[in-house]
Amino acid sequence: MKATWNGQVIAESDDIVTVEGNAYFPLSSVRPDVLRESGTHSTCPWKGTASYYSIEAGGQTNKDAAWYYPEPKQAAAEIKGRVAFWKGVSVVS
Repeated sequence: MKATWNGQVIAESDDIVTVEGNAYFPLSSVRPDVLRESGTHSTCPWKGTASYYSIEAGGQTNKDAAWYYPEPKQAAAEIKGRVAFWKGVSVVS
């Protein structure tokens, strides 16, 4: 699968875990130069606390467009070390 935003490929991998319709890419498959740490967090009752990255690509910033669970709950252990996207990021196979 491939994730693109603002005309640039930001992640690409065949090792995808899908949870609730979201494709979680291994962090190692995401271009590190496009990720910017965000102070945003949210909580899911069964996955735990999510942290966010903003994406910078093509001279633009997409705030909080990627999320991950640094310490997911046991029920979501399969997404540890993985990142998912939204806010206009296209994810296609």
